[in-house]
Amino acid sequence: MKKRQLEIMLERLAQVKHREPRLEQYQTPARIAADVLWLAHASGEVEGRDVVDLGCGNGVFCIGAKLLGARRAVGVDVDPESIRTSSENSRALRLETEFVQSDIASFDGVFDLAIQNPPFGAQTRHADRVFVEKAIRTSPTVYSLHNDATSEFVCRLAASFGATSETVKRYKFEIPYAFEFHRKTRDVVSVVLLRFQR
Repeated sequence: MKKRQLEIMLERLAQVKHREPRLEQYQTPARIAADVLWLAHASGEVEGRDVVDLGCGNGVFCIGAKLLGARRAVGVDVDPESIRTSSENSRALRLETEFVQSDIASFDGVFDLAIQNPPFGAQTRHADRVFVEKAIRTSPTVYSLHNDATSEFVCRLAASFGATSETVKRYKFEIPYAFEFHRKTRDVVSVVLLRFQR
């Protein structure tokens, strides 16, 4: 599969229709998800590996990992509608994936790789902290998207959990109007992809 083919398939995934503001459920754009997955795949970190997608939303990273040959792909989300949507997306592609409804802090497992787009902490201060900790505890390698303005804090946080950090790439992340408190029809946030290694 080529990267563009992966992006097209991810673009076709249904989105979660009813989202909770407190959960900061912003769908990872297919173009960014495909690029993150492709970078991990090119480094030999996806094919034949066990991959977890923390805060999976519509399952974009979990499904993308399976399309790229992950041995096992698990998506975790506290939101039941996200689990339903991601499960339906996976079934439509006839993929063998697993989706678990769970609070991230309560989830346990051992994986080779974690890929995530955690909350940026705009609604709940330091909401990304539990995601960073859980990803590092469950997986020796983590690809994680964060608001660029918080990257120094996040890297220090990862270090406190025994992981090194590497800045992989930056993206312009489009956030469409989704909640009543949004003032613009579309906003663009500078996002950094960090790679943690335990």
